Amino acid sequence: MNIVVLDGYTENPGDLSWDEFKKLGEITVYDRTPSEKTIGRIGDAEAVIVNKVPISKDTIAACKNIKYIGVLATGYNIVDCEAAGARGITVTNIPTYGTDAVGQFAIALLLEICHHVGHHDRAVKEGRWGKNPDWCFWDFPLIELAGKTLGIIGFGRIGQTTGRAAKALNMRVIAHDSQPADAGRAIADYVSLDELFVRSDVIALHCPLFPSTQGIINKHTIAKMKDGVIILNNSRGPLVVEQDLADALNSGKVYAAALDVVSSEPIKDDNPLLQAKNCIITPHISWAPKESRQRLMDIAVSNLRAFIEGKAVNTVT
Repeated sequence: MNIVVLDGYTENPGDLSWDEFKKLGEITVYDRTPSEKTIGRIGDAEAVIVNKVPISKDTIAACKNIKYIGVLATGYNIVDCEAAGARGITVTNIPTYGTDAVGQFAIALLLEICHHVGHHDRAVKEGRWGKNPDWCFWDFPLIELAGKTLGIIGFGRIGQTTGRAAKALNMRVIAHDSQPADAGRAIADYVSLDELFVRSDVIALHCPLFPSTQGIINKHTIAKMKDGVIILNNSRGPLVVEQDLADALNSGKVYAAALDVVSSEPIKDDNPLLQAKNCIITPHISWAPKESRQRLMDIAVSNLRAFIEGKAVNTVT
């Protein structure tokens, strides 16, 4: 099988191996592919492995040999699945690979808001502690989480991982999900969305991006929240109306926000959150520990192998 990887760098910047794919066919790996080169680079390949390069209807029509598209991610909206399905092309994704990493990162974002570890490390190395008249100092209010309420919107595997970590910090955990489950009830109390907005000291987003969840954090829902609420999002950027959140941060209604995702990535210079008060933004790295990327690679290989054997798994078309 002729295999092409269109944008392999973020999955494997050099610390992993493509060798298992080589056992399945002839593979060409590109670190990045500009959209105008997509059709040419696919050429006569039968299997396309892709992360964020769009595979449009026109691309599918132009590349007659494609039989398989493997997405190196959970989200697969970069592929025109309707066009792929009409051509009989199998599209697969990676549904579960970074649960622990993403849950861990959500807690890391929260702890950075609470303690500003990076800032105070820099302050010490700039000489401020050594010159300080007191034996300690801090530049921001420090926050103890014990006894505070974490509200999690979307309580699947990742949400539950975050919830377990929060309980270990002696937080109260409440959750909202369209499909409550016994595993979730062991960790949190399920509540309505409005109740979650009203009761939570911290709100974490772990829900998929659907029409019903797009813009779920907006000026109207923020108005229902406690003054001084903290908002975390390392799920999907468009869950947040960014101007509304920026306004709430600047007014003090929202004390702080920490985001690993934004509406358009890479972030644009005019994103209002770049200038908002008390807003931490990281470059979509929750998924990126080597351990989770290795799992992603292993599953991607397994997906293609299963397809070749006529037993396709993790299919979205």
